[in-house]
Amino acid sequence: MPDRPRPASDARQRQGAAKQLAIAALIFIAAEHNRFARFVDLSGITVESIRAFAHEPDFLAGVLDHLVSDEVLLLTFAAENEIDPHDVLAARDLLAGAHGERNRPQGASG
Repeated sequence: MPDRPRPASDARQRQGAAKQLAIAALIFIAAEHNRFARFVDLSGITVESIRAFAHEPDFLAGVLDHLVSDEVLLLTFAAENEIDPHDVLAARDLLAGAHGERNRPQGASG
């Protein structure tokens, strides 16, 4: 019988996948000038500081918060990356340390 992944290892894999998804979202946002300008304006972060925070879970959760706050943006990102939009919500919750229903938009399940 093959060894099962240990829970800590599985949690690290999920955390890593959530970070990669958020980095992909940041790249998606940054790829289009108007999207990126809106992100910078709404987040209050300076362009120069993005690189310093780009791998911080709280910052990455904020990137995903920004993405899920705009349904059209979320659906465009999900379609371009061939993922389920609910995966973005799950990644955001994981990066934010969420459990259960914290900050889950109405109507979202997971």
